[in-house]
Amino acid sequence: MGIGRKRILPSSIKLHSNAEERLSDNTIELPQVRTNEATQRLGQELEIHQIEMEVQNVELRRTQMELESQQIELELQNDELRRTQGELELSRNKYSELYDFAPVGYFTFDPRGVIHGVNIAGSQLLGIERHLLVDKPFGHFIADADGRVVFLKHLETAAQKQGMQRCEIRIVGKDGSMIYGQLQSVMLDDSQSKAGHILSSIVDGTVAKYLAMEVQDAREYAENIVETVREPLVVLNFDLKILTANHSFYDTFKVTPEETIGNFIYDLGNRQWDISKLRVLFEEILPNNSVFNGYEVEHNFPGIGRKIILLNARQIFRKNIGSHIILLAMEDITVRKQVEAERVRLDQILQERNAELESARSVAEKANRAKSEFLSSMSHELRSPLNAILGFAQLLDKGAPLPTLKQKSSINQILKAGWYLLKLINEILDLALIESGRLSMSLEPMSLVDVMLECQAMIEPQAKKSGIRISFPQFAGPCFVHADRTRVKQVLVNLLTNAIKYNRTQGTVEVTCSTTTPERIRISVQDTGAGLSPEKLSQLFQPFNRLGQEVSSEEGTGIGLVMSKRLVELMGGGIGVESVVGKGSVFWIELVLVAAPQLAGDATETRVSAEAPVQLGVKPRTLLYIEDNRANMELVEEIIDCRADLRLLGAGDGTQGIALARIHQPDVILMDINLPGISGIQALKILRADPVTTHIPVLAISANAMPHDIKKGLESGFFRYLTKPINVNEFMEAIDEALEPAEKGADEPKIVGGQ
Repeated sequence: MGIGRKRILPSSIKLHSNAEERLSDNTIELPQVRTNEATQRLGQELEIHQIEMEVQNVELRRTQMELESQQIELELQNDELRRTQGELELSRNKYSELYDFAPVGYFTFDPRGVIHGVNIAGSQLLGIERHLLVDKPFGHFIADADGRVVFLKHLETAAQKQGMQRCEIRIVGKDGSMIYGQLQSVMLDDSQSKAGHILSSIVDGTVAKYLAMEVQDAREYAENIVETVREPLVVLNFDLKILTANHSFYDTFKVTPEETIGNFIYDLGNRQWDISKLRVLFEEILPNNSVFNGYEVEHNFPGIGRKIILLNARQIFRKNIGSHIILLAMEDITVRKQVEAERVRLDQILQERNAELESARSVAEKANRAKSEFLSSMSHELRSPLNAILGFAQLLDKGAPLPTLKQKSSINQILKAGWYLLKLINEILDLALIESGRLSMSLEPMSLVDVMLECQAMIEPQAKKSGIRISFPQFAGPCFVHADRTRVKQVLVNLLTNAIKYNRTQGTVEVTCSTTTPERIRISVQDTGAGLSPEKLSQLFQPFNRLGQEVSSEEGTGIGLVMSKRLVELMGGGIGVESVVGKGSVFWIELVLVAAPQLAGDATETRVSAEAPVQLGVKPRTLLYIEDNRANMELVEEIIDCRADLRLLGAGDGTQGIALARIHQPDVILMDINLPGISGIQALKILRADPVTTHIPVLAISANAMPHDIKKGLESGFFRYLTKPINVNEFMEAIDEALEPAEKGADEPKIVGGQ
């Protein structure tokens, strides 16, 4: 800054002083001559010194002027410094405000990671006051050891003045919350920090982190969906370049990802995708429709042959980047088209065959109707003379005078043959009904114990007469099966009769029961007869095949076992036989086990509500229940026992029920539909035709719960049609309605169904 100037030399001042001293000394001591010379010399020196002094004075004046100029410059510089200092102070205040109130957390660390300063946002980020954070190691707030290592390495790199450094660490707030911190750090200059501090900003990236994780999950999810799609799938950009494709696409069209990704769809596979119909889809249809499905393209692909491809395209606009992508799903329907063409051909053939079958069915139905009419007519024509034969034979047997022993023997032969012929007619009619699918079955829970006891009572006299010892099982408790009671009894009697007929003299028959599975029970009938060979076993269930017994003295038709097999199978069971020649045979049937029938309603509530006191002088009402299933009879008896104003009569078949109705004139009749002998509907017609019983309301109680069964029952004239299992409350309500005075008139028929 300074200006160059001369200085007055100390040597000049010293010379001037020495000259004055010598001049004084010479005046006193030296001779005059020498004094004059010295005086001259001194004068010269003084002149020289005077000149020098003048020069120095000029220099001093110039230097003074320079000093005055420099002083002015210094004063100007001081003014500039004071102004700059004011601006710097103002800037420092603004920086401090920006630092303190910045929305981003700022921290000042030393190289060891100790906090030397923190702004408000940084304090709020950790949830701790600023003064409590100063001089605290920041590593205490890092969630894991790996994160602390990353943080220190980050500071070390920043301290080496390698520019802005970035990293991510997980920070734990005061409340224990996890914060994903995005850290940026830079080393402060020495002019800013003599201690070598590092300035760091920490942004809470938790939301962004979770969003990024969700985006990544969504991307992986979408990619997995694309990969798991069975059909080929490609994703195109708006320029029709392939962005990605799934493995199914590569496998189907024999291309690799390297030759697929980034290429135009038309250029794929040596331009084998340059298909005119595909261009129409992309260039004409999709620009006007964001979604298009079911677009068929047929093309001969060089690598895989001619294919028919079904295309489904969807155009998606991505708002974030302002562009479109196209999802293109492909399905190879070549085989389907071939199958459809074959199906059309087969449909045509099927229609032709159906027409033929319809014609054949029509012929068969006519033949079946003709057979049914023939059997019905034949049954009527045979029963009429049989009725006379058996009737007059019985009159002769009981008439007066009594027949002689010879006549008695002849009459017995007539009766035996007549009853056998009647049985044969019934079996043939039953077999015809089964084959036509018109045999009525009443499948419901029935007591196997009761049926077995009835069979025992029927068969033991026959066994005793033939000299056969027979044994029946002893049941430890109730046993119920889902079957038709009458048909089960028919099958068992047939098996037992055969076991007695084809046994040896003084043989045995053993009946046993066992459970083959928790849901099925097997009834076995074992005899000690001659047994059957494998050849005869293979012919066992053929109609009218008596296996060589035609020449024996035992009567038979050869349709009993066939009937038994069909009946058991219709009841959901099975039938079989095991036989050893010379030892005997075991015939068995299997039926479906069920639980004992329960009251459908709450028995306690019903019993309490139904127990109405009987008024003095009021006669109890009588109910007649016509039912062949003993278990069902006992169930209704238990229900009626709850009512002191009711009494119950029972009948096992329709004929007996009609007779009891005429004798006892019950107030209400309860009628099963499937009864031995005449059906419930036939019995109802007889009751309605008789003036003595025509006024008695008859309620149907049946397991036939199909709509057409119910409709048929109501159309036949039943007062109500109740379905099994019985709902006790509805059952009693129906009886009460039927017991209302006759003068109120009959109600319109309605259905009361068990739940």
